Amino acid sequence: MLEIAAASPMSRRAPQPAETDAALYDRMARAVRFLTANRERQPDLAEAASVAGLSPSHFQRVFTRYVGLSPKRFVGYLTLEAAKEALEEAEPVLEAAFSAGLSGPGRLHDLFVTYEAMTPGEFKARGAGLDLAYGFAPTPFGALLGISSPRGIVGLAFADVDARAGAAPAPTAKEGSDLWAKDAALADMRARWPLAKFRADNEPAEAVAAAIFGAAARREPIRLLLSGTNFQVRVWAALLELQPGMTTTYSALAEKLKDPAATRAVASAIGRNPISLLIPCHRVLRADGGLGGYHWGLTRKRALLAWERGAGRAAS
Repeated sequence: MLEIAAASPMSRRAPQPAETDAALYDRMARAVRFLTANRERQPDLAEAASVAGLSPSHFQRVFTRYVGLSPKRFVGYLTLEAAKEALEEAEPVLEAAFSAGLSGPGRLHDLFVTYEAMTPGEFKARGAGLDLAYGFAPTPFGALLGISSPRGIVGLAFADVDARAGAAPAPTAKEGSDLWAKDAALADMRARWPLAKFRADNEPAEAVAAAIFGAAARREPIRLLLSGTNFQVRVWAALLELQPGMTTTYSALAEKLKDPAATRAVASAIGRNPISLLIPCHRVLRADGGLGGYHWGLTRKRALLAWERGAGRAAS
């Protein structure tokens, strides 16, 4: 007698739930860091996919969707020759001011930034009377901390372990953990407005991340509220005139501000930029073409420049 055994329900593989955007962003952030750190040896698709924990074909699709260009194209724009080309092709970008703020190619093509500055009195008040919301959002370049006020975004910072190298450990979390990195990033931002009231709310950070990295076009302007000295605000305003994919130098910015002797002061103001990505301090290089500094790590700066330049070519 032939017996046919019914398959046990336990032997059947249950359908796996689709990964959330946050989980996929985290995979892509790992891949971006890996590709950027290993750009000189040109990692292949399979190796990058392994780092992300995906099959090569799935990784190719997800990376292109979330980063905006293929892994191969991204690596291409990470090369030294691409950096040299960016410098050689750079126009006097500060002369091409955008009346509405910043407009960029690719996923940034409908993103506009407008700003206002705090009054000297508001700046000196160190945040007294400000109600600030803080929250986190995933991006292909790491977790992003957003600080917002009723008048606009006041802070954007990368909040992962790579960004917090050298930061003071947060007492509530294990040093080197994701929670430690987020606590350290938030502590850095709190120190800028020590008398403000802070409340947790992820929505503003998620909205900004969606505007920058999401596929849907954004037509509403993103408003910024700048808090700094008069000189710092002038430097940050000049940075807003830079187009994605273009670069400038510290000395060129000083010339633009009609203070050519202020190169070091310009560099200091750029280092104090409280709003990463939207105020693009990552587009400022040394006069010799070197990357210079970046508050959130040179690996990330190199990756952002490659992404912007690649996205611009993809959109053209």
